[in-house]
Amino acid sequence: MIRYKARFKAINLVTVTVFRLEDEVIEVVKHFAENNKPIAAICHGPQVLAAAGVLDGKECTAYPALEPDIKNAGGKWIEVELNSAHEDGNLVTAPAWPAHPEWLRKLLSLL
Repeated sequence: MIRYKARFKAINLVTVTVFRLEDEVIEVVKHFAENNKPIAAICHGPQVLAAAGVLDGKECTAYPALEPDIKNAGGKWIEVELNSAHEDGNLVTAPAWPAHPEWLRKLLSLL
């Protein structure tokens, strides 16, 4: 049983490629989505959410090159400035590191 209220995992482009193939990571992401717990992803992080199948019907932003991945996963692509974040229910996403302050503020407001 997963008892996390929040879990923060800093990842980069290299670890995203590995994490989206890890069953345990996918299980945790699905648990958070199914239980409406806060999920935050930035830059290429939404690729993990796409792999977990939790973007269907959700508004999401990410690094601009991921627009097709978000749409193919059933998500609704939201274009924002690189220093902005987007919130859709329990999901907070942002395109790149300049959005860290807003992204973290939005995530913390969900806790």
